[in-house]
Amino acid sequence: MASDLECFRATVEHRRPPRVLYHAGFTPDLQRRVREHIGCDDIAAHYGFWRRRSLDIPRRPDAPRPDYSSYWRDADLPEGTEITGFGVALAPGSMYHFRRYISPLAGARSLSDIEDYPLDGPENWLTDHLQAEVEAAHADGQVAEGWVGHMYETAWQIRGYEQFLMDMIERPSWAECLLGRLAEQNAARAEAFARAGADLIRCGDDVANQKSLMFSPDMWRRMIHSRWSAIWRRVKEIHPSAVLWYHSDGNVGAIVGDLVEAGLNILNPLQPECLDVDEIHRRYGHRLSFDGLIGTQSTMPHGSPEDVRRRVREVLDRYGRDGGVVISPTHVLEPEVPLENIDALCGACGAFGASR
Repeated sequence: MASDLECFRATVEHRRPPRVLYHAGFTPDLQRRVREHIGCDDIAAHYGFWRRRSLDIPRRPDAPRPDYSSYWRDADLPEGTEITGFGVALAPGSMYHFRRYISPLAGARSLSDIEDYPLDGPENWLTDHLQAEVEAAHADGQVAEGWVGHMYETAWQIRGYEQFLMDMIERPSWAECLLGRLAEQNAARAEAFARAGADLIRCGDDVANQKSLMFSPDMWRRMIHSRWSAIWRRVKEIHPSAVLWYHSDGNVGAIVGDLVEAGLNILNPLQPECLDVDEIHRRYGHRLSFDGLIGTQSTMPHGSPEDVRRRVREVLDRYGRDGGVVISPTHVLEPEVPLENIDALCGACGAFGASR
């Protein structure tokens, strides 16, 4: 059987792969029920999911960690709140796996508050091991991937959602400062993965809602895309065959062309409820690969197993005749998704996704 690495390379080179790659993620409650349903813990192996070797960049053991205690010393945080590696408080939400963001810079009073906010730096990271991990992944026929991170999403989580959007309009220097500092981190991670020879370099930001972008395309280009495109350009300079993967939920139709021109290789998740996927494929399908396409607002929770199988076949027939498609639900699967639909999704990918 062809390895995942061989299938991946064929997919992104728009050659029909020996088999179509597919994967899915689950919320904790559904994951528990899936394990009970299949009778084992290894969901990926049971269903034949595409396996990747995730590259990790740990911190130096002796490096001091950013200290966020002063931002929460007098805060009345709910029980069960966790502080992320960026100093953001994650409080329990109203149901299931949901969390509520509490932003440490929500009350910032000056640009210096943004400039002085403690962020980790690449001088504290260990990267010498990455090349050996890539070589080990290749020896096992696996794709070596590195997760670079978010930029806009991390910025608003630190500053506050409404506050950051207003900064972009009323205090652009504040927004530019925080985005720039985060971009430096992202660039350092991306360059480390590129130097190690990673096959897939992943990043993303949710910059759109169900109908449109969160902000004007010009604002997005100036503040966010300019930074991602500079990072991607550097990656391609170091490692020309690296595959760039970008995630944004929602209707990103207005910016797909910009992403492609900046060097993007794989777009995720292409929600069929939000986008004219046929039009995007017609315009960019010869240069861009798709990862996603199986609706989690429609087919997976509300369709029958036959609807799921039909959608898989439709995706492959429309967009995957010559590679260019990795099949996955367009978001993590939520508790209301029937177990029979998960079986149908994976069974259809295996049955219809073999070269024929």
